[in-house]
Amino acid sequence: MEIISKIILPIFIFIIVFYGVKKKINVYDTFLEGAKEGLMTTFSIFPAVIAMIFAINIFLDSNFLGFVMKALSPIIGNINVPLEIIPMAILRPVSGTASLAIMNDIFKTFGPDSFVGRLASILQGCTDTTIYVIALYFGTVKITKIRHALWGGLFADLIGIIAAIILTNLFF
Repeated sequence: MEIISKIILPIFIFIIVFYGVKKKINVYDTFLEGAKEGLMTTFSIFPAVIAMIFAINIFLDSNFLGFVMKALSPIIGNINVPLEIIPMAILRPVSGTASLAIMNDIFKTFGPDSFVGRLASILQGCTDTTIYVIALYFGTVKITKIRHALWGGLFADLIGIIAAIILTNLFF
């Protein structure tokens, strides 16, 4: 298996080049055009990525999570949801990296096979980085009126959080 994983990418590239030559396509020039387009795409999304990183840092430094944890702790304790999952549930729509870091801490503290670890894993799969996606993709194509996309995405994340809690309690 290790040998296959080392040779799969070179074989894939060889197949693409062979197919291009067979179809009489100038593979090198086409590759350069694609590289230029990729670089232009990177430059066009760069401001949106910087703005999102800035917004996430402001959010994390504001201690808003601590306030929400205190407010939700009485409610969360009654429905068999560990408090350690709340920061991940709140940050998941904002930042995938931050939620992965929280999940990693949960794994280190409780283990991946614990109730909290399984809940974190299911939560990671049931939700998306809605605000990040809207900021990056809508910002890249210069959409300024997001209409119902934000609320629809956040509602889907809420349903994903609820589904993760139900599934974890049901199966584990």
